[in-house]
Amino acid sequence: MIDQRKQQLAHWAGKQLNQQPPELETVSGDASFRRYFRFSNGESSIIAVDAPPTHEDNHSFHRVAKILLKQGLLVPEFLNIDFDEGFILLSDLGDKLYLPSLNQSSVNQLYSKAIDSIIQMQQIPLTNLAELTTYDEQKLNMEMALFPDWFIKEHLKLQLSDTEKKLISDTFRKLADNALAQPQYFVHRDYHSRNLMICERQTPGIIDFQDAVIGPITYDLVSLLKDCYIEWEEAAVKSWCEEYLKQAKTAGLTNQEFSAFYKDFEWMGMQRHIKVLGIFARLNYRDNKPGYLQDLPLTLNYLRKAAARYDEFREFSQFLEQRISPAMAKI
Repeated sequence: MIDQRKQQLAHWAGKQLNQQPPELETVSGDASFRRYFRFSNGESSIIAVDAPPTHEDNHSFHRVAKILLKQGLLVPEFLNIDFDEGFILLSDLGDKLYLPSLNQSSVNQLYSKAIDSIIQMQQIPLTNLAELTTYDEQKLNMEMALFPDWFIKEHLKLQLSDTEKKLISDTFRKLADNALAQPQYFVHRDYHSRNLMICERQTPGIIDFQDAVIGPITYDLVSLLKDCYIEWEEAAVKSWCEEYLKQAKTAGLTNQEFSAFYKDFEWMGMQRHIKVLGIFARLNYRDNKPGYLQDLPLTLNYLRKAAARYDEFREFSQFLEQRISPAMAKI
């Protein structure tokens, strides 16, 4: 079958660079409708993006890139863009993702640099973020609603009682209230090992930032340290959190003590992992992307461990252990 969008993208790219339509090499897709291709213009490597405007907010992608570049972060530069067609040419940061390079000997240095970049993003003045939406209560709850709708009902095939529905609703409220009470800064929203790249510069290359919002201080840190694609010992996670908090205090971003900060970090992780369980299930059942199902067990495990540590979630923890985990084990 002829890939018309790919052909059109190649012709458009050639026209922008005054050359013949290039041969596009598939780089990757992701959890969205975007597709990435690589080609050479003879001088350098360029990334061509097919981002259908009916599905992707390319104006936001472009806007956030300019904000991050201005702050000195390493992100792809926009070389050309056609908003109407949804075609983009980007500078190429390479193909060395964090994930396959992470191991016990590399992780401290790589995460230290990634934490530096979080601090740098959070130092962007809020006055420069006027065009970003806020991670408000409605958005937080809309994300968490994917958990009962797609993970529990669609994936696990469980029917919830009224008592269980109320328990889930009460849990969501506690998590949203905590998120909204945290200091609010720039949030990448998907700051993890598949969206960070090892580049020649010491700072990590950052991609997939178009959904950025103004939101809780712990969000990007928990995305990095409780990554749904790789797991580390809790002692290491706490050590990195301490490293972050020391820098954040120096930068004037927070004055919290570690115990309070770590609780916010864990509760933010619960909100994120509840959301991600729903998203990964939806990617399979709605979008025909089954690859994310293999990441459900780790994501659920993060949620189970965090819920079990706090009295405020004792009943929710019991629900996870007695209803969710057994159903998951049968799949």
